[in-house]
Amino acid sequence: MDNITALGGDVYEIDTRMAGFAGITAGYLILGDKPCLVETGTSTSAPIVRDALESLGVGPDDLATVVVTHIHLDHAGGVGDIARFFPSAEVVVHEKGARHLADPTRLMASAQMVWGDRLDTLFGALSPTEASRIRALGDTGAIDLGGGRTLNSHYSPGHAKHHVGLIDSATGDLYVGDAAGVYLPETGDLRPATPPPDFDLNTALDSIALFGDLGPQRLLFSHYGPVEDVGGTLERSAEELRVWVDLTKQAHTAGMDLDHAVAMVRDRTRDRYSALGIDGETAEQLELLSGAPSNVAGILHWLDRVQP
Repeated sequence: MDNITALGGDVYEIDTRMAGFAGITAGYLILGDKPCLVETGTSTSAPIVRDALESLGVGPDDLATVVVTHIHLDHAGGVGDIARFFPSAEVVVHEKGARHLADPTRLMASAQMVWGDRLDTLFGALSPTEASRIRALGDTGAIDLGGGRTLNSHYSPGHAKHHVGLIDSATGDLYVGDAAGVYLPETGDLRPATPPPDFDLNTALDSIALFGDLGPQRLLFSHYGPVEDVGGTLERSAEELRVWVDLTKQAHTAGMDLDHAVAMVRDRTRDRYSALGIDGETAEQLELLSGAPSNVAGILHWLDRVQP
């Protein structure tokens, strides 16, 4: 299948083809003794992910674990569907997200408010997962991959209060979710992901520092793909956060409303991102994944708490 890339170490990147795009959201299959899927993508992507797993030899009763870095719909929207396709799999999530996978009503209502008519096209609907199949993680936890290999979870709530990073004991791969931002392999752009309501600058910087302290060999971005330059990428991630926060603070101090703040931040950051100079799909990807309105709104929400 053309949406599967072997990354070595029995790890396979699966392009979930979110909203029909290539290169938006990746799921990852760790094909050990106990196969584990990291990130499901959206609900509408679930059949694509199922077919990819089956083409790699993982049948309905073979998948041991589904783990998500957090419960936003581009990462976990397919959990209920994947759980139905693979009835033996345990679903693993941070304890602050577990109840929303069992009963997605509030999560879907919140997403409907944010996305409106685009919700169905972009994400579809998160189906509930039986509570008995969900394992909730605390600040740390371990997922057994078989053969002495584990996927170790570390709480990293700067992006969302239900976010974890996951490091593979065998490969040193660190699944960063959205806590290190959004990476575009086509351009090398690295942009923060600071949506409301949970963004907190110090917590976000602490999460990035924790990722560095774990000593990973490689970063696996959900958006999108593997990055070998661990130290340099994490430094850039922290730098981009500070730039966006500083600019949004200027807008906040000047009393700008959201639209004016977004326009100012967009203008002042344009030169930082090659994709914004490209017409068409790549620029659209960047805005879909890490849109300036969402990022600025998240930072303003935080500023209203800390500097009312």
